[in-house]
Amino acid sequence: MVLRFVPRVLLCLLLALLTACSSGDATTTRTPSGPATVQASRLPVEARRTLALIDEGGPFPYAKDGAVFGNFEGLLPRQRRGYYHEYTVPTPGSRDRGARRIVTGQGGEIYYTDDHYQSFEVVRR
Repeated sequence: MVLRFVPRVLLCLLLALLTACSSGDATTTRTPSGPATVQASRLPVEARRTLALIDEGGPFPYAKDGAVFGNFEGLLPRQRRGYYHEYTVPTPGSRDRGARRIVTGQGGEIYYTDDHYQSFEVVRR
């Protein structure tokens, strides 16, 4: 009877070990109550360049950079209209602006999306 439970225990231990080992190397972390977070240094180089342009106040390569982000998807915390602004993160090989954006909030928040607003990561500096 004890032998019947040994494979299950070993499987659980293996899964716990794999989870613990991979979490130390992860580029993003997910919190139970919110979006994933990512260190700015782990963003793609194009996103880091866009962050530098935001810090410098421009000039920006795209006419829509700095435009109000409406948060129509409702994935970011609810704020008044005009609170969030979006900036294009160039996508190598893309013929248009691509799907990657940085969205900033007036409170200093920074969010990154690489799937055109389907999901966001909170950027930590």
